[in-house]
Amino acid sequence: MAGHEIPEPADRKQVADHLSDPLAVEEARHSCDPAFRHGVVVGFDGSTSSERALAYAIGMARRSGSGLIIVHVANRLPTTVWAGCEPPVFVDVPDHRTEVLGLELACADYLSEVPWVLVERGGDICHELEEVGREYSADAIVVGSTHGVVGRIFGSVAGRLARRAKRPVVVIP
Repeated sequence: MAGHEIPEPADRKQVADHLSDPLAVEEARHSCDPAFRHGVVVGFDGSTSSERALAYAIGMARRSGSGLIIVHVANRLPTTVWAGCEPPVFVDVPDHRTEVLGLELACADYLSEVPWVLVERGGDICHELEEVGREYSADAIVVGSTHGVVGRIFGSVAGRLARRAKRPVVVIP
């Protein structure tokens, strides 16, 4: 044997292995502010329908005495658009709208009634809203309805989210 073995101390506690305890990893990765646990998640992009959803979510959070988690999902595009390559890899496109929306929300008087936080994510809107809802153990997810041809052809975010979500989804017309 080419080395020196150091014996383990008898009083040493076992450190959680990331492979053996997935819950410990989840808690470490998603350390959310406890003030927003069981809050209301709302999807917000600055559109008229998302502003109506935000107004409803503010009232809902105020009535339940909980926090408001405002989620803006940034754009993600396949790399095939940019580089012409084959693998379905997604790349985050810089989205400065989150900063602009954050500044607008910080100056808004109507948000002074409830504690709130702005969360930026990238990816599929439905998946990210549900993921944030899971991380914060949200009581509900509030989204605005989609009006237009694109929503009718491809399906609206609200409709897809309502079908797959594991928590209540409130769709505001």
